[in-house]
Amino acid sequence: MLKKKIKKLLIGTNNLGKLREIQDLLPKYIKIYSTSDFNLNSPKEDGLTFEENSLIKSKYFSKKSNLPCLADDSGIEIDILDKKPGIYSARWAGTKKNFKNAIKKVFKELSKKDKNWKKKKIKARFVCSLSIYNVNQKIASVTAKVEGFISNKPKGFNGFGYDPIFIPINKKKTFGEMRPFQKYRIDHRFKAYQKIKKFL
Repeated sequence: MLKKKIKKLLIGTNNLGKLREIQDLLPKYIKIYSTSDFNLNSPKEDGLTFEENSLIKSKYFSKKSNLPCLADDSGIEIDILDKKPGIYSARWAGTKKNFKNAIKKVFKELSKKDKNWKKKKIKARFVCSLSIYNVNQKIASVTAKVEGFISNKPKGFNGFGYDPIFIPINKKKTFGEMRPFQKYRIDHRFKAYQKIKKFL
C-alpha cells in the first residue's frame, strides 16, 4: 500500500459510461486523467476472470502513462446461460460497442434455453472488479456484485451497457430507469469502490 495519498490517477477505460461513473465516485482532491489524454488504446483482455482482466488493464495503462491507474472490468452473469456473457459482456456488443445488439443477443440466447423465460424470474448479477496498479506495483484488487433479475424487455434510457435489462433485487426499476444517483448507491461499481477507496 502506498504511504502517501494518490494525487493523480488515470482511469483505465475507453468506455465513457464507466469513466463518468468512476469519476463521480472519486475524491475531489485527485486529479483525474483518462486514456484519451494519452491516446491509449485498450490492451488485449485475455484473462479468465474479471479480476485478471482488470489487472491487465490497470498494469498496462499505468506503465504506458507512468501514473497510478484504477481500472475496472465488469459485466453481467445470467445463471440460466451458464453465467454468460460474463467476462465477454463487452464483446457481445461487437467492435462498435452496440449494446442494443448485445441485449438482443441475450434475449435470443434466453429464448433458446427457455421459450417461456419472459414469464419467469431469470436470475442475474452485475460483477465489477477494480484494481489499482502503480507502474511496477499492484496496489489493490477487489470484486463486488449486485444480484437481480433480467427484465423481459429493455426499459429506461439512463446508464449504459446492459442497464436497461437489469432489475436489482428488491427493486422494481431497471438500472436504465433509475437516475444516476439512485443507481450509484447500489450498483456493483459503487460496492467495489467502497472496498478499494482506502487505497487511494
